[in-house]
Formats: sequence, C-alpha cells, structure tokens
Amino acid sequence: MGYKKILVTGADGFIGSHLTEALVRRGDNVKAFVQYNSFNSWGWLDSADADIKQSLEVFAGDIRDAYGVKTAMRDCDCVMNLAALIAIPYSYHSPATYVDTNINGALNVVQAARELDIKKIVQTSTSEVYGTAQFVPITELHPLHGQSPYSASKIGADQIAMSFYNSFGTPVAIIRPFNTYGPRQSARAVIPTIITQLLNGMKKIKLGALSPTRDFNYVKDTVAGFMAVADSDQSVGEVINIGSNFEISIGDTAHLIAEIMNVDLEIETDEVRLRPEKSEVNRLWADNSKAKKLLGWEPKYGGRDGLARGLKETIDWFANAENLKGYKATVYNI
Repeated sequence: MGYKKILVTGADGFIGSHLTEALVRRGDNVKAFVQYNSFNSWGWLDSADADIKQSLEVFAGDIRDAYGVKTAMRDCDCVMNLAALIAIPYSYHSPATYVDTNINGALNVVQAARELDIKKIVQTSTSEVYGTAQFVPITELHPLHGQSPYSASKIGADQIAMSFYNSFGTPVAIIRPFNTYGPRQSARAVIPTIITQLLNGMKKIKLGALSPTRDFNYVKDTVAGFMAVADSDQSVGEVINIGSNFEISIGDTAHLIAEIMNVDLEIETDEVRLRPEKSEVNRLWADNSKAKKLLGWEPKYGGRDGLARGLKETIDWFANAENLKGYKATVYNI
C-alpha cells in the first residue's frame, strides 16, 4: 500500500524517532508531529542525521488539541499514532493526564481521520493492556486488564480507535508491541536503568521487582512491525501483537546485561521502584503468530541469542559518552 504522505505522531520520542528515520530511509514522504515546546526541540530527531532532518516536514503541536491534530493530518493519507504518556509510575501520580493524552489523543486522530477520509490509522497499543498473563503465550484474544492508570488509558485508546472502525468503517489497525528496548530509550524503563547504572561504575544497582517476566522486543523489530502493519491491507480492523515470543525475568535480564558488559553485579531492591502489589504485571510472553501470518513479520532479534545481540547494540549506544551524559543514573525516573 503506497501513501503520498505519512504522519508520525510522537516522532520526537524513543520508538517514534526510530520509525520516522526508517520511513525516510525507505523513501517515504514523512511529516513528523512533535510536541510543541518553546525551545523548538524536536526531541530525539534533533540528533538524527542531517539528511534525515532535511527530508522531514516537522509539525509542532499537541495530540490533545483536536484542531492541531486535524491540521497536521490534512495532507496525509496514513497516520501512525505513537503520541502518548507511557511511564507507569507517573500514571499513579497524574492519571488524569494519561486519560487526556492517550484516550482523547486517540479520539482526536480517529475523528479527524473520519472527516478527512484517511487511508490508514495505525494506533499504538501496549502489552500492558493484558495485565499479568492468564495464559501463555498471550494471543490477541487474551482478556484486557487495566492494572495501572497507564494500561487503563491505553485500553481506552484502543477501544476508542476500534469503535470508529466498527461504527464508521474508519481504517484502523491496532499494533500491540511488547516491551520495546534499544538506543534512546528513557531511563524510566528497566533496561536503560540497568545499563546506565553499570556504565556509571555502580557495583550494586537499584531495581524494583526481579521476578516478573517480560517479552523484550528490540526497537528495530518493533519499527519493522509498525511498517508492516501500515503496509498491509489485511491489518485493518485487527489487533496485532509485535513480540519476540521469548520470556525472561527482570533479574535474569540484569545478569545477562552484566555478562555482556563483563562486570560483576549485585542488585539491591529499591522499595520506591516497586509497583503496588495488585498493579505489578507479573508475566508477559507474546504469541506473535498472527503478525507472522497476516504481515509476514517476525523478529530478527528473537530468542536469548537475539536478545543478547540487541542488548549489545543498546549497550554500545549508551556507552558513547555523548549519549550517556543525557541520563541521570543516580536518580529514579518515575
């Protein structure tokens, strides 16, 4: 499916910047929707190669502003909506902002899509909407369970988007990535937290719960999943998991990182980093068979070996002094 112009919201963020760059390199005409700020910062796109930035049209706005969203979408025929608040601990602190940004933001996108006759909307979900696995591996038919205000807001966003498909035929596809990691990720996520503490010479690192398992997805695989969902006619009206189909605990992940970095590791449980008991998602493990069948997508960084390769690339990026200095390893990021 060819598009005259693709809008990426949240293009200034971790996954959004990688996706934007990949689309430009593929030859797509891309408009990057970044969050307006008085510094005229484009987030991670500021560090993109010059040829990428020269090829981009950048729109500074706010996903909560329906008028601005519609204005940005007006000359586009595909919208990839990645704009969201994503930090789980901060959602305990400020849940209303998650409803406003994630649910109303999705509503603004699909409402404008309906009015503008957009060809394709790719709405970004998250594996957190499943809560602790009730069966594994987790298929797209798994029940949804809002165990944090963040996950509840993403369930709401997914349902709003899909309601427009069901009610009006708006061409919506829901992509549901599992635990993406890689260069540029915020230190509020566990893998950058581990890496940045070790790179700063800490022998005893602070973490939250170690027993929960995750299905870590390297950002290059996640980006390929986004592009496959956008390109496929068969994805319309579907929810599609993008995951590695490999389960590993947080504790084992920390030890794997230390092994790759060839450092000794001691872990201290930091009470502040623990989720409320009923809010912790104890197990995530993706069934990615639907993505393979519908999209022809499969992870290139799957299994333990693939995770180790992705972690090595991630560690190498963080080890660059220019990159590392942007992270506060001694401060807990909520």
